[in-house]
Amino acid sequence: MLEHHDLHARAYEALMEPALEPKLAGVDALLADWASGAVKLRAESACPVRSVPDAGRPARPELIPHTEVPRRSPATPEGFAALLHAIAHIEFNAINLALDCVYRFRGLPRDFYAGWLQVAGEEAYHFGLVRARLRSTGHDYGDFPAHRGLWDMALKTEDDPLVRMALVPRVLEARGLDATPPIVARLKQIGDAETIAVLDIILRDEVGHVALGDRWFRHFCRERGWPEEETYLALMTDYEAPWPPKPLNVEARLKAGFTPDEIRRLEGGRPRRQPA
Repeated sequence: MLEHHDLHARAYEALMEPALEPKLAGVDALLADWASGAVKLRAESACPVRSVPDAGRPARPELIPHTEVPRRSPATPEGFAALLHAIAHIEFNAINLALDCVYRFRGLPRDFYAGWLQVAGEEAYHFGLVRARLRSTGHDYGDFPAHRGLWDMALKTEDDPLVRMALVPRVLEARGLDATPPIVARLKQIGDAETIAVLDIILRDEVGHVALGDRWFRHFCRERGWPEEETYLALMTDYEAPWPPKPLNVEARLKAGFTPDEIRRLEGGRPRRQPA
């Protein structure tokens, strides 16, 4: 019964739940219990920190290399459904990523855990919105293949919260800020105001999620006396993180905490490695 009141244990339980409805319900219950004080942040958790090669997820979708995920035009019914499925997959993975931050990283300020719990709840909400749009096409989550790029980066960054904040919120999730305007433009061409309204909600909240990662990345850099922007670019190179394709969503990135100089350096493209 003790573990039921332990924040890290409850986050792990929700993280590893494979079924969609119980996972979403588990996130809701965890947030409610945290808000009421029924779940506590303990100095010594009974829940050990483990590597999580695979977070809880349904048996479908089939996961394939990202280079093999077919590209489809949203102008066709099948392509439109595949686009919605890809967005739903990102939001589902984002639930697990937020839960993993709460479960994995220990001894941090209470605000860290409160922030990522809120993110988990918002990502679950986003997943539900996109899934409803997907179901309106006659499909559901799991009907199309997907890739595991987001979780692969979670594994690479599992030992250091500074690296996690740099490479998941400030790289992978920030790419979502850039990707949304072109998707909205394509949806306008087919007159899909309902999905555009959903993406507007997601973009609004994702700016806050990237900003949360930005805040803690800079916090950890200051604690260690590391230069923030140089550290960020070095980590992107060292971990072979994907460089953002242009155009960048400059307005959203500025709101999320990127500096004008960082944005200029990102727009300049990946620097070439110097020969050894």
